[in-house]
Amino acid sequence: MNATLITGASSGIGAAFARKFASLGRNVILVARSEDKLITICNELGRMSGIRAQYIALDLTAPDAPARLFEEIQKRDLEIDMLINNAGFGSMGEYVKLEREREIEMIDLNVRSLVDMTHLFIGPMRERKQGTIINVASTAGFQPVPFMATYAATKAFVLSFSEALWEENRPHGVHVMALCPGVTETNFFAAARMDRPPMRGSQTPEEVVETALRGLRRKKSSIISGWLNVLVAFAVRIVPRSLVLRVAGKALRPRFER
Repeated sequence: MNATLITGASSGIGAAFARKFASLGRNVILVARSEDKLITICNELGRMSGIRAQYIALDLTAPDAPARLFEEIQKRDLEIDMLINNAGFGSMGEYVKLEREREIEMIDLNVRSLVDMTHLFIGPMRERKQGTIINVASTAGFQPVPFMATYAATKAFVLSFSEALWEENRPHGVHVMALCPGVTETNFFAAARMDRPPMRGSQTPEEVVETALRGLRRKKSSIISGWLNVLVAFAVRIVPRSLVLRVAGKALRPRFER
């Protein structure tokens, strides 16, 4: 059975992806830590669309989690023709004052797990000469962000990694794309113990998903969600990097020097 595999699928952008693809008649496999939330979403999708929605409750920060997930997919005789690496979290504050273990855990989920998942599933896609991988990055990945140093760096990795794989895999029928949302109306900031960044508009998860679908149709290597975010990402590429750093630092520093 062909299916779309979505990580971080219990809420926010991941859940919006699940609802959208189910509405398009695609079977979905949802992965997240919260089994109760996954059961609720799977029941909802099964009723509304008649597709098959399955879940796997798993903490992808565990070193062997991607391999265990891949093994479970094989046991269920599923063929993953689309992988959406959406699981991730962030932090905000002066780096030296942040919890060291949590910063390492962020790298494990945002980078190590994503790389591992991509490697496990892209091989079979290349053998079939067909498949799609969406790696959820962020507009934070376009520049260093003081007081969000680790998070922005992980998303810069995801963006660079995904665009490189886009070029490598084009001749093999596999489309890899980085999706770069900005501030989105999810529980991301609360769950990550972060304040909402100042002076930034927000989008709904559904708007971000529609952007992703446009990017897939256009075979893009990466796509930014929201016109304001597009303008900001373009600006930081032409403005001196030192100036970008000072502006970002000035905007965020007062929060941590009260």
